[in-house]
Amino acid sequence: MKRLFFLLVALMCVTAACANSSQEEEMNITVTNSEGKTNSLNAILAKNKSAEAFYALLKKGALTVNMEDYASFEKVGSLGISLPRTDTQITTEAGDIILYQGNQITIYYDTNRWNFTRLGKITGVTKDQLREILGSESVTVVFACASK
Repeated sequence: MKRLFFLLVALMCVTAACANSSQEEEMNITVTNSEGKTNSLNAILAKNKSAEAFYALLKKGALTVNMEDYASFEKVGSLGISLPRTDTQITTEAGDIILYQGNQITIYYDTNRWNFTRLGKITGVTKDQLREILGSESVTVVFACASK
């Protein structure tokens, strides 16, 4: 009987651990364009070591990044720190948040194919809405942990 009890307790602990590991970490993104207009976005972080390191950085405080337009499909800016890379060949989509060369962060509003590390994905906006929010000029983006 004791063995059965301990087996059930162990099974419940494993189940709880699996449930916690499947939770998606969320972040808030605030984009301010060159005209001072501000938009708030939500994102889900990817499940990889790079995204975990990025989230750990955000837990220390919000991160502000000045981002420039590049090639009319992404905004890119320096993180000011290097994160571990888990690059794979991917095709980006609008809303992808990508780590580039370990120390640059990009937000895609169109597609591109390259060896990148996906950090997360913006949710709740269309490609056209995201393109309008990001615009063609420089933007200031604040990445922060979502409050739960």
